[in-house]
Amino acid sequence: MAMIVAFGEMLIDFVPDVAGVSLAESKGFIKAPGGAPANVACAITKLGGKSAFVGKFGDDEFGHMLVNILKQNSVNTDGVCFDKEARTALAFVTLKQNGEREFMFYRNPSADMLLKESELNLNLIKQAKIDGCMLQVSDEEVDFLTKGSAEKEETVLSLWHDKLKLLLVTDGPKGCRYYTKSFKGKVAGYTVKTVDTTGAGDAFVGSFLMQVAKDPSIFENEGKLKEALAFSNACGAICTTQKGAIPALPTTNDAQALLKSK
Repeated sequence: MAMIVAFGEMLIDFVPDVAGVSLAESKGFIKAPGGAPANVACAITKLGGKSAFVGKFGDDEFGHMLVNILKQNSVNTDGVCFDKEARTALAFVTLKQNGEREFMFYRNPSADMLLKESELNLNLIKQAKIDGCMLQVSDEEVDFLTKGSAEKEETVLSLWHDKLKLLLVTDGPKGCRYYTKSFKGKVAGYTVKTVDTTGAGDAFVGSFLMQVAKDPSIFENEGKLKEALAFSNACGAICTTQKGAIPALPTTNDAQALLKSK
């Protein structure tokens, strides 16, 4: 299976121990690793795939803790480096009663923002196979990018361009919509007891990327695509049933169990 390289941020999420209160009202926080690229890398390895992370951390306790978490999750860390001046990024997360969240970031700037081209591990990046162009956006991101409504197909398709193999629009528990040059459709989501939606989209993306790495023909075969998206929807749903992102990422058995229960 091809290696998938994730590039960007990894940080510490501080999640309130009680949902539905403001940051000021919260009496305690649970510390959890987070950051979309790192979440995706861990989602891939949790499902049996191969991934690597490229990014920069502060040379501090949080930074070294996060790199150890990547290693514990079997993510290749050859592309990681440390900054002796800047700190590792922190984010405080407000959890609403329905599990949705808002973020407050602490960066001044943080180390992940200071990665230089000269610090990139190009040999690691070259191990990853470039396999087409896929765009995944949430319904909220469609609204933001287009200033329109994600419910309208013409609005979604305004994001399409000729080099795309696949356009995916995720819509939380409702599932996702897919658009290719040859076909389009929708795959339903799963109803679970949601605790924290942090990382759900990353679990979805990591799962789908792993399946593309295993079988690139997914883009041309609608049956395979729908099967892969159903599995990815299950991964995203399971991730919402616990607090934090990486600790809540599902295994293949977890996802298959949810698929069979529907």
